[in-house]
Amino acid sequence: MATATKTETAGAPGEGGAFEFVQALARELSSGRIELPSFPDVAVRVQRALADENVRPDTVVRLIGSEPALAAWVLRMSNSAAMNVSGRQINDLRTAITRLGFNVVRSAAVSFAMSQLTRAPELKGLEQPLRDLWNRSTLVAAMSSVAAKKFARVNPDTALLAGLLHGIGRLYLLTRARHFPALFSDPAAYGQIVNDWHTNVAKAILENWDMADEIVAAVHEHEQIDREHEGPADLTDVLLVGDLLASFHEWPDSLELNLQGVHAVNRLDLDRARLERIIEDSATEIAALRQALGQ
Repeated sequence: MATATKTETAGAPGEGGAFEFVQALARELSSGRIELPSFPDVAVRVQRALADENVRPDTVVRLIGSEPALAAWVLRMSNSAAMNVSGRQINDLRTAITRLGFNVVRSAAVSFAMSQLTRAPELKGLEQPLRDLWNRSTLVAAMSSVAAKKFARVNPDTALLAGLLHGIGRLYLLTRARHFPALFSDPAAYGQIVNDWHTNVAKAILENWDMADEIVAAVHEHEQIDREHEGPADLTDVLLVGDLLASFHEWPDSLELNLQGVHAVNRLDLDRARLERIIEDSATEIAALRQALGQ
């Protein structure tokens, strides 16, 4: 969680609105009930409902069916190339939810919500940064899912969801920063605030959504390249590697340098050649996953 030190050092009065923004952010985090501005309520209700391991399928069908646009989104995703291995098209919501499984349904709700945010009147002017953030999130999600399937004993669908959510703190900061327009005239100050705060903000949001502890931990800790833990590679390791691959997939020559000191890479027994092979051999699968998510 945010500390007083960050609040005192992240900015000073007159530095492009940074000080005022950080003060407001600290107050919101300390309230313990942080909510994403303009994020569709139905997407949040889906996350909270599916946090209950005993939730009944009928409940999920009714919840998603209450929002026709979300229901159509779930159906489309279930019939996508990435999710429809059999090739059999389906047109009823219950079968679509069964085909996808609850973790992918949660991912569908997140992708639906992001599509709505780019059209929200109150976020007019942020369309491009929202699209850029979503493009990055879908790439990290796809890379994480592939890495989980090929190199770890981690559920690929959970890795997909964690990848989609890894930038949720950045999303919150972007939507809140619109109230501090001076920040956008100082990209360095805004970028520093995002780097310092986004994982703590993400943790607060996901805890508020009753997200599973392993997903909260993965999103909160996925930038800690020196992170140590006992046992095999876990979801945090997979997300860290997915984020790394997303950062350097277009520049494989820079991978080797950026692998140094990354403990997650060692736990997944990856080297430059194997990482490059993920990028090359999984291009079709990754493209299909991103298309399923609305890219």
